[in-house]
Amino acid sequence: MSTSSETNQLDELFAALSHSKRRNIVQLLALHPATVKQLADGHGLSLPAIHKHIRLLESSGLIVRKKVGRTNFVALRRAGLKQVQDWALQFRTDWGNDAETLENYIASLGT
Repeated sequence: MSTSSETNQLDELFAALSHSKRRNIVQLLALHPATVKQLADGHGLSLPAIHKHIRLLESSGLIVRKKVGRTNFVALRRAGLKQVQDWALQFRTDWGNDAETLENYIASLGT
């Protein structure tokens, strides 16, 4: 069972990943770090718009940001994605195909 803190962290992670632009940013950063400007240009977003996405991803723990001079660099924080992966993998032992899982449940009811 998850603690309240773990549940809140997962809520933030899933909220951050709920937007396609942010998922695309995570995918890009999985390949290599980038500047905020590169991310904005690559997604056709203004700097203020990309900064909103970056702040949300950063506050969720999915990315880290470092300012060097006037340039903001961002990189993926893999530990954040591992939390999402760990949450999903807890169900792996129960995975089967959907029909099999439903059939097993119905059979367990004795109907």
